Amino acid sequence: QVQLVESGGGLVQAGGSLRLSCAASGRTSSNYAAGWFRQGPGKEREFVAAISRMGSRTYYADSAKGRFTISRSNAKNEVYLQMDSLKPEDTAVYFCAAALAVVTPTTPNRYDYWGQGTQVTVSS
Repeated sequence: QVQLVESGGGLVQAGGSLRLSCAASGRTSSNYAAGWFRQGPGKEREFVAAISRMGSRTYYADSAKGRFTISRSNAKNEVYLQMDSLKPEDTAVYFCAAALAVVTPTTPNRYDYWGQGTQVTVSS
């Protein structure tokens, strides 16, 4: 079992930055790939970014490329999402997820564990 707790969400003006953190407990952190997803009002949950078990590979949705950076510290059992140049359309609940798959997945159904989410609101 892996327990995930997100933090760092909040209200920010367009063009601003936020850094989300995801603290993991349970299984050794290097045993899982990690991803960030988001779900806006009335929308389906969508992929934002993912990182491989050892952090050597990262993957981004087109909407996140060039603005968001995913990273991890296996020593701290934490995963991060640095979000810069935020836009109002980035407003959503952001979820951290962990996958036991060997290949880093980018779809929600491939993830085994989920956090409770943290709200990000970007004002125009």
